[in-house]
Amino acid sequence: MKVLGIESTAHTLGLGIVSDEEILANQKDMFEPEEGGIHPRKAAEHHYQHAMELLHNVEQEADMEINELDGIAFAQGPGIPQCLDIGAVIARTLSDKHGIPMVGINHCLAHISIGIRTTDAEDPTTLYLSGGNSQILDLRSGRYRIVGETLDIALGNALDKLGRKMGYPHPGGPELEQLAEETEEIVELSYPIKGMDLSFSGLVTETQRKIGDVDDELLANSFQEHAYAAVVEALERAMAQEGSEEALLTGGVAMNSRLREMVEKMCEQRGAEAYVPPPEYCMDNGVMIAEQGRLEMKAGRETKLEDSEKRPNWRPDEVDVEW
Repeated sequence: MKVLGIESTAHTLGLGIVSDEEILANQKDMFEPEEGGIHPRKAAEHHYQHAMELLHNVEQEADMEINELDGIAFAQGPGIPQCLDIGAVIARTLSDKHGIPMVGINHCLAHISIGIRTTDAEDPTTLYLSGGNSQILDLRSGRYRIVGETLDIALGNALDKLGRKMGYPHPGGPELEQLAEETEEIVELSYPIKGMDLSFSGLVTETQRKIGDVDDELLANSFQEHAYAAVVEALERAMAQEGSEEALLTGGVAMNSRLREMVEKMCEQRGAEAYVPPPEYCMDNGVMIAEQGRLEMKAGRETKLEDSEKRPNWRPDEVDVEW
């Protein structure tokens, strides 16, 4: 089975093609704001303007035409409504033109599925950290249960907010990582964990108040150390509760080398295995949407036109896992 995946939940428009045997194509283009964060309308315009170019590119890379596909998958949610609309329109148009079935999939679950496909993980406890979502998930009784999550903003969003306040471009995470690597010192900040839930807005505010009084390198390292220690502690608690021997770190924030180091060290101490997808599959991409679509379509799931509306607040624990 060959499936096209369309990712358009936020600032990335990604198209990818997978088969049962291999990943055939991976193309993306990212909206980069001139200042501030992601502007929904401008991001959607970016996706609309680059859709045909990326579609042509995935055909070239996979050495096939769209009418040879067995299915079309699109990220139905969660995400920015205006951006989700673009992906859904692309999917509906291609499905109708070529007579190919489509399936709307949950973006969060796609991060897990591509992580499992590209690593040796089988049944991991997942730490999913991105600009819009921060969750700890375990597969229980036919659904991915959220056993811990942020109570306010996602960790990626927190990094972006802090980076902008410090005068660095979007996205803020990579900028702060480079700064943090320049020192091993930290200043004491709030510890944003509540059981297995997390809260980052207060940590951001506290760190922002120190801008100008504390070097940027010290602030960046302090924020990382407190935030990442908290999420890894929550992950460890979830693994202990579930008796899990595998951890999967995924989402855009999973590209951070310090966070990876923390997860790997925690798993080593527990005698567990730590898995992280290749960087290109941590960030939002069309391949992960295609892989989730492949799994669901092989299980017999399709989305009718009348059921293909965007679902900007769609939680992963609302999806029955039948694949």
